[in-house]
Amino acid sequence: MSSRAVFDHCILLLPMVASTPAPLPPGSFGLPVVGETLNFLFDREFAKKRQARYGAIFKTRLLGRPTVVLMGAEANQFVLSTNMDSFSWREGWPGTFKQLLGESLFLQEGEEHRRNRKLLMPAFHGPALVGYVETMQSLTERYAQKWAAQGQLTWFDEMKQLTFDIASTLLLGSEPGSQTTQMSEWFADLTNGLFAPPIHWGWTPFGKAVKARDQLLHHIEQVVKERQARPTQDALGLLVHSEDEEGNRLSLEELKAQALLMLFAGHETTTSMLTSLVMSLAQHPDVWEQARQEQAQLMETSDAVTLEQIRQMPYLDQIVKEVERLYPPVAGGFRGVVKDFEFNGYRVPKGWMALYRIDAAHRDRTIYTDPDRFDPDRFSPERAEHKRADFSLVGFGGGPRICLGLAFAQLEIKLVAAHLLRYYTWDLVPDQNLEMTPIPTLRPRSGLKVVFKKRAIAPTQVTADQTGQRQP
Repeated sequence: MSSRAVFDHCILLLPMVASTPAPLPPGSFGLPVVGETLNFLFDREFAKKRQARYGAIFKTRLLGRPTVVLMGAEANQFVLSTNMDSFSWREGWPGTFKQLLGESLFLQEGEEHRRNRKLLMPAFHGPALVGYVETMQSLTERYAQKWAAQGQLTWFDEMKQLTFDIASTLLLGSEPGSQTTQMSEWFADLTNGLFAPPIHWGWTPFGKAVKARDQLLHHIEQVVKERQARPTQDALGLLVHSEDEEGNRLSLEELKAQALLMLFAGHETTTSMLTSLVMSLAQHPDVWEQARQEQAQLMETSDAVTLEQIRQMPYLDQIVKEVERLYPPVAGGFRGVVKDFEFNGYRVPKGWMALYRIDAAHRDRTIYTDPDRFDPDRFSPERAEHKRADFSLVGFGGGPRICLGLAFAQLEIKLVAAHLLRYYTWDLVPDQNLEMTPIPTLRPRSGLKVVFKKRAIAPTQVTADQTGQRQP
């Protein structure tokens, strides 16, 4: 065959080569229908094992749907930013979430999401945050005094009550007391139903969750109507009277759904991070001591934790980042695939489910030195390990849909932590199970049992003996 004939033959083959689709990701769909759902739910190393075998992308079947799992900072950026038009929030989460959390910002897409996010924004940023500090501080001190009187407590449960009181007071305008206690119990039932089988019988976890949702929505409706008649400066009051460029406001049903989401998001993940933070301080006396010294210096100008002071706590900021990295409240996010895409040379079809794993990037050895170790200094200006790769720290999400309440949550976490560091001390009760359980949000299995007491001396007098034990 002449060289010209060979060239022509190759040209004819080009369309065939170009039309050959990329392969599906490696992995296994597992058993019929069930797939690998049971392994996913009960084996905490499920994703890590498959990443070791298949790499940063693999296929499986979860909850009856073919699923692609994406691992690492590059995958986070792909899902959360550069290719987010291939994914749907609404189509990614189980039906239980849609039923229990309603038509809120959490499940909205496109223009509807952008419009409502803009309406919600003023309640979580800028001047609104300034007005939240005093309430956060007074509630924190009220709970701390109660904990000191108790002496020994299970801190996760107590921390959840504190964060719910803060959320319900600042977001809904509720007064702490029997009403917020009842609402907190309803929210506990609602949360327990998010991952439960959708069986509507009243005695099932999901049945109880539906009842709790209805009770919460009924209460919120009454509060919305009060805010419509008499404006207030809590988040719901701001939201009731918030307008877009065309003068449109949220309807009653929209307000109820957004308020329910605000309460849910405003205390669940914050409780997880605060519990992990106080546990980590107790486990690392050297970190605790350095954090206390930072607070001691700030107390020379003001005993109260002010917003201006919170901006002057670089070491506490490093601790919060390290807690977010090592103990993210949720391990990943589900999305529905609404458009075919390719990643790392593999094709993922429309109609699949996608799961990006937060913890994969957070423990990536190419980004973080000795990633299983608690080390706040990795976020110091000198090391700044999270800047080695974009989207390597995504405990609060990332991209255009980063957590709306990020500034609110960080303010609350830092204020509570700073107050406890200044005036209180605690020790972990021995022989408890501190293994972290991920559902519905990350927390120690024991709930974190501690002995809690008021400090008897100024923070500047704290020392450590040769064994690393704190000296009162």
